Order: sequence, then structure tokens, then C-alpha cells
Amino acid sequence: MSPAKPNVRTLEILKRVVSENFRDHIPGYSFAIACLAAVALSTAYTAYAMKGIVDEAFVSKDARLVWLICFSLFAAFVIRGFASYGQAVALSRVSNSIVARYQKRLAAHLMTLPLEFFDERRSGQVAALLSQNISGIRDVLNLTVTSTARDMLSFVSLLAVMVYQDPLLSIVVLLMAPALLFGLRFFSRRLKEVALKGIRLNGIFFGTMQETIQGISVVKAFTMERALEARVEDVIVAVENRSNQLARLSERNAPVTESFAGLMLAGILAYAAYRSIYFNVPPGAFFSFVTALLLLYDPLRRLAKLQVQMERAAVHARMIYELLDMEPRQRDLPDAKPLRPTEARIEFRDVSFAYGTETVLNGVSFVAEGGKTTALVGPSGAGKSTIMNLIPRFYDPKGGEILIDGQDIAHVTKQSLREQLAYVSQQPYLFEGSIRNNIRYGRPDATDAEVEEAARLAYAHEFILAQPNGYDTPVGENGVTLSGGQRQRLSIARALVRNAPILLLDEATSALDTESEAAVQKALDQAMTGRTVVVIAHRLSTVVRADKIVVMQQGRVVEEGNHEALAKLDDGLYARLSQLGFNG
Repeated sequence: MSPAKPNVRTLEILKRVVSENFRDHIPGYSFAIACLAAVALSTAYTAYAMKGIVDEAFVSKDARLVWLICFSLFAAFVIRGFASYGQAVALSRVSNSIVARYQKRLAAHLMTLPLEFFDERRSGQVAALLSQNISGIRDVLNLTVTSTARDMLSFVSLLAVMVYQDPLLSIVVLLMAPALLFGLRFFSRRLKEVALKGIRLNGIFFGTMQETIQGISVVKAFTMERALEARVEDVIVAVENRSNQLARLSERNAPVTESFAGLMLAGILAYAAYRSIYFNVPPGAFFSFVTALLLLYDPLRRLAKLQVQMERAAVHARMIYELLDMEPRQRDLPDAKPLRPTEARIEFRDVSFAYGTETVLNGVSFVAEGGKTTALVGPSGAGKSTIMNLIPRFYDPKGGEILIDGQDIAHVTKQSLREQLAYVSQQPYLFEGSIRNNIRYGRPDATDAEVEEAARLAYAHEFILAQPNGYDTPVGENGVTLSGGQRQRLSIARALVRNAPILLLDEATSALDTESEAAVQKALDQAMTGRTVVVIAHRLSTVVRADKIVVMQQGRVVEEGNHEALAKLDDGLYARLSQLGFNG
């Protein structure tokens, strides 16, 4: 299924929202509709009762009947108050349930999308999409329910009171209404485009602020405050201008509706005064009609703004559905089977890959033997990181095959493939939560004892116990409370607790101080023992210990062998890199 088209009609969005959600919340919506109907009918009764109050009090002077009518009005307002409370609570509960449901759907769907999706979008924009636009689904349903059950029913019941009291005046009012509705429809057309641009600008703002906060140390170190402040101000001004434009369009119907209401009220008062003065008509029916007309103004105004509000809500809902309708590009093939590793031997056969039109790998072939360490060496841009991304199928190659123990990974399930892999990146990422939970992310069913054993093997146990709450100490956002070496050792512990036969390692010790480097290197040595390791090597000591070295340049394998053999090659790339101490 392709992404939803931007010109999908609001009605189609409404149908989809209702079909996906209304049935699951019938009890809540039914109760809310009953309460809204009680509000509408009690409002209509208030207008109807005015005729009896005026005629009985000022014409017939029947005190007993007046008291009875006054008591009924009090009862109507009590009913209206409790009904208003009931519908508000019911709709809030349903709304919260819908928001939670779509948050869960979106979170689950995002996990299925390929890395290309996240490469093409800033994380702040995705976060803004999730935070702002889910409300559109809720608002579409709430506007539908309240407009139908409260406003439309109020309109019909109050109009019935008006027709009952004065049919001629009611016909005049009805003849004037189409002109108002036609004018309001004109205002709603421009609103779609403005609302969509406003949402996108808000996404840019969130992305810019997230980027600034995450890189605040770099900002301060390079005295970038003023430059970024100016950049953020430009985005804020654009958001402000777009919001002001949206407000002008949204509220442009107010002068039209107010002028229309004033014209009707003035004309009706003049007509009623004329009848009372020259024809001695009792004022009760007139007061009832005017009361109904005045009470009719609020639901009529809300109904007049309904299309504008629905357009805004539909823009938000449409963007949510565009995301939900994105099909994962890397689905398991129909014949995909679970990976069954034996030796954990990895083989690349004539693999090619490109990011868009930029070729990164071209005919790459090599073997990483099971239980041994294969080091990838080469200058920046040679394709080493791409190879690491292809093994867990973050991306699929454009040509060739990648096999593990003779099984083409394109024909195994991604879940079973990734269960056999552990990954330690050059820049370890820690999640919000405790140290224990961050290690346990490697294998969610790991026991506390297994978590602590992994920490010991990663030489992290001692510094963890030195933390205020030991293993239950919160790490802060991306481990901000820990040093680089400590974060790296926790990342290694996470890989160890997974106990996978294949370890993908982007060696990270080159960016650490000497003490941290020594501790992390011991942890890495422990993690690499007995596993098939593919490592992007940045240090000569790692390469020297590797069982096999694959030297890459411009997306091709140019040399293979061990350190001793490659170092002796005259004019060999590896020989030149080793003399420079590696930096790639």
C-alpha cells in the first residue's frame, strides 16, 4: 500500500477514523450521546417554557402555574448540568483511549520501518508528528459526536420551538441561513494548506531544538550560541507567522456570523414590536421565539465552524495515516525460515550496494570464518560501516548474496537473524532507565545474576557498585551521568548478556583516555572470545590480533590476509595504513 495521497477528502478521513474506532467505543459514545441529547433537549425546553412564564405571569397572572413552570426550569438546568459533566468525562475517557491506541500503533509501526525512513527524517520531526497529530484522530471523532448529538439536536429542537411559536418568522430565518453557510465554506478552503504548513514548521522547530539540546556541549565549545539562537529565532518567527495566518483564517467567520446574527435579531425584534403595538398580540410566543433564537446561536455558530475545525483535525489525522500506511520495505520473504547457525560463518558473495544513486560497495566478496575475528580496515568512505549494516539486514544489498553457514540471509526471518547477533558501536547508546535495564536490553529475559555476570565480564561490575544505587542507578539521557569508557563497557555487557554467536564491533577505544581504553579493551577481548567477530578496526593492536584482515578501498576488497602477510606487501594499502597507525 502506498502512502496516503495529500488530496484525500476530509470525508474519506472521517470514514476511516469512524470505521477504525467507533465500534470499539460504542458504550462510551452511547453514554456521551445520551448526555448530549439531554443537554440539547433541556436547552430547547428552556426556550419553550418562556411562553408560559410570560403569558401566565403578565397576562393571566396565574401564580400557581408560574411556580410550577419555574420548578420545571430548575429541574431542566440540573439535568443539563449533570448531563454536561457526564458527556465531558465520557468523551475524555474515550479520547484518552484513542490517543493511547494510536500511540501504541505508531510506536509499533515505527519499529518495522527501515533505517532509510529515519535517515530521511530528523528525529525531532518524527517526535513532533507523534505528539501533535494524534490529537487529529481524537478531534475528528469528538467533533462528529458533539456536532451530531448536541449541536445538531439542539438546532433541530430549538428550531421546532421557533416554528411552533411563529412559523412565518422561522421561514424567514431558514431562508437567510444558506447565505451564511456558503460564506463559511469559502473560508475553509484555504485552511487546509495553511494548517499543513504549520504542522511541518512545528516539526522543524522541534527538530532544531532537539538537535541543539543534544549537542549543547559542542554549541558552547564552539561559541555557536548566537548562530543557533538566530537559526532558532528564524524558525520560531516562521511558526508564529503561520500560526497567526491560521488564526486569521480560523476566526474569519466570526464577523460573518456575528453580523448575520445581529441582522436577524434586529429584524425579529422590530417585527415582534410591530405586532404587539398594532395587533395586540400577547408577548409570550415572541419571548419564547427570541429565547429559542438566542439559544440557537451557539449551536449554529459551532455548526458553522464545524467544517473549518474538521479540516484542521483532518490534516492532522491525514499525516498520521500517511505514516501508518507506509509499508516496511524489508518484509520477510514468503519462503523465509528461521536462521539455524552452526559455525556462524559469514560469507559475502559479489555484494553491491548503493545509497540512492551513490554506489558504496561494488562486488565485495570475503569470508569471516566461524569463531574467528575478521577485521575490516580501510580509509574513511571505503564501505566498512555499510558492511556492518548489511549483516543484520538494516539494508538489503542491490546485488549479490550474504550467507551465514550457507543460508542466504535474504531468505531467513529478520527476527531469527538478529537474535544471533550482538552489536557494539563506536558511540554506545544508553536508554533512559537504570543500569540494570540497559544491560538487560541485550536479552529481556536475562536474570539479575546473568546481568551482573555480563557486567563482570565487561569489567563494569566495580564501577556499577560505586554508583549511588548500584545496578538500579538511573543513567540519565543517553548515559549523561557516566563517562565514555563506562558507557562503552555497559554496551559491551549488553552484548555479552545476549550471548549471541556473532559479534559486530565498531571498535571505540581510540576516542578514550588511556585508563578507559585499557578497561574497555579487556572487556572487548572477553566479548570476542569464542565468537565470530567482524570488527571495524581503528587500532593497530586489534588488527594484529585478528585472524583475518580485509582491506577495503572505494567499496572494493583490495587485500586479504593476516597482519604479517599484508605488512610485507610492497606498496600495499594495509602496509601504508599500518605505518600511519590507522584512522578510518
